[in-house]
Amino acid sequence: MTDSAPTPATAPAPEIAPSVIPVSIPELSDPKRPFYWGTGRRKTAVARVRIRPGSGKFQINKRELADFFKLESNRGVVQHPLALTETVKTVDVFVNVAGGGITGQAGAVALGVARALLRANPQFESKLRAANLLTRDARKVERKKYGQSGARKRFQYSKR
Repeated sequence: MTDSAPTPATAPAPEIAPSVIPVSIPELSDPKRPFYWGTGRRKTAVARVRIRPGSGKFQINKRELADFFKLESNRGVVQHPLALTETVKTVDVFVNVAGGGITGQAGAVALGVARALLRANPQFESKLRAANLLTRDARKVERKKYGQSGARKRFQYSKR
């Protein structure tokens, strides 16, 4: 009894198509407007972000990313939208940011980058929204009230 049926070890493996289709930033057709824009705000910081297909350059106020944000945590916040969409080395990012402090500026830049990526390629929306990168954080510092030493803190009360 000799069967000519192939054994499982010698059977050819079926070809499996990759389930992840590479998604990229399309080139802009209008040479007068070669960028995708996005605006981000956090506390009192405002960031205007421009992205274009490129080699991975990241400039903030005409300075390199590592020169502008000294803390690794702030650099991570800023690059998170690019890492999530796997476009770190495929786009150039140019940012003008003003107002607020360092952490507020990092949050504003991250929101601006996420919005610019969404405008460049709408297929990124599910990933960016799942990571909560398209939602603006509306928390701001509460104003100081008169008759008090701060927003909530009162002056010391002396009964006698």
